[in-house]
Amino acid sequence: MKELAPGTANHPRVSRSDTSALTLSSEIRQRFDEFSRSQKDVGQYIVDHLDEAAFHTAEELARRANTSSSTVVRFAQALGFEGFPELQGAARDEYRRARGDSTEGVEALETPPLFPIDQTELEAALAADHVNIAETARRIDRDEVAAAIEAISRSEHTLLCGTDQMAFFASYLRHLLMLLDFRCEVVASPSQEGLARLGRIDESTLVVGFSAGRPHPLVVRAMKLARHRRAKTIAIADATLSEVAKLADQRLYYSSNSPAFVRSHAALLSLIQAVAYGVYALDESAYADRIKAFRLK
Repeated sequence: MKELAPGTANHPRVSRSDTSALTLSSEIRQRFDEFSRSQKDVGQYIVDHLDEAAFHTAEELARRANTSSSTVVRFAQALGFEGFPELQGAARDEYRRARGDSTEGVEALETPPLFPIDQTELEAALAADHVNIAETARRIDRDEVAAAIEAISRSEHTLLCGTDQMAFFASYLRHLLMLLDFRCEVVASPSQEGLARLGRIDESTLVVGFSAGRPHPLVVRAMKLARHRRAKTIAIADATLSEVAKLADQRLYYSSNSPAFVRSHAALLSLIQAVAYGVYALDESAYADRIKAFRLK
């Protein structure tokens, strides 16, 4: 579907003077539902990767957000900016204020580089994984994690929903939890069996939705059904404005930035293992024999 140009009756351009009191991230969050589907992808990415919006080109930002540079420009105009350079200026201002950094034109490096500037493709991918894990650790919310671990530990039945690449991670979390003797099932596709599992969601079920970028309709459906049936929900997503995250009781964010042609899943894997360890640590003695038997295999 062709996007409406900013300034039309259905997509009016907002004057910057109307929103000058808001930071760029706050304004995007406040107006998120007004944007087109592809513009939401840009908005999600900017909110979660403000430093990249501040210091990357529109073309690079578009590549990382899986969209086009023209969509990035239209998104900037929908916010009332003349173009991307003005949006980037607002992103830099917010980025520097948040970090107390007033250095002109230089990005503050929170994590020292692992490799030389002239990185090989392998080194660049490994460096991105390192940064993603550090970023995930910095942004993790202890209360959200504690509540998620508590919900898992008390769940009578856990349903893990993830499609495509996320199906692997849903299955891996199932494996870790089943080592601790938890009853878990995975829904990875809209098959008859998968839909039947969704149909059994009730108040005693915990639904965990996995999302990378724009969530799959099946995962959104599972989360909506869980909410309708008063089941507890956890979202594990790389976008804080994800529809899956909005529908969840607890939200666990991970960073997935990568120079490669696929997202980085290093931080997601670490997060999953850390959550499972958190469940184990609640009562190590109760799981000691099961874990010992597993290690001896």
